[in-house]
Amino acid sequence: MQPHKISWKWFLLAMALLALVVTGCFANRLTPATAPDVFPCVAESKMTQEIAPEAELADFSCSFKKWEGAETLHFKVAVKNVSQQPQRYRVNVFLDNGKAVGGLIPRKTNKGLVNPGDTASFVYPVKEMTMQPKELFIKVSAMGQQG
Repeated sequence: MQPHKISWKWFLLAMALLALVVTGCFANRLTPATAPDVFPCVAESKMTQEIAPEAELADFSCSFKKWEGAETLHFKVAVKNVSQQPQRYRVNVFLDNGKAVGGLIPRKTNKGLVNPGDTASFVYPVKEMTMQPKELFIKVSAMGQQG
């Protein structure tokens, strides 16, 4: 009779743990995830652009998110391929305070390049930038079919 009581205790313990897990999962679904506030980076008159003819700037927005332990400015750059060939793009963003960020879209080419008509994006954090810039310059260059 003793082994039978022990198995009931384990069963009740397992059910209690299952109930905690399920209610925890539902509680996470009930509270919406807090998305960072997205805003225009600067006024259009304060932004200079140099965009390659093979590209179209589909999205350029800013947000403040945690990065390396501090609220940091992030640029979201989305580039649309308006050419007839797959492309890779080099993005550079220069700020009025001398800081700059950038990289390649797509970052890695193992999944291919940006196909004609498709849009690809990347989010660039700006180290130690805790405020919105006053002016900026964005440059998007096409790299062709280089890998």
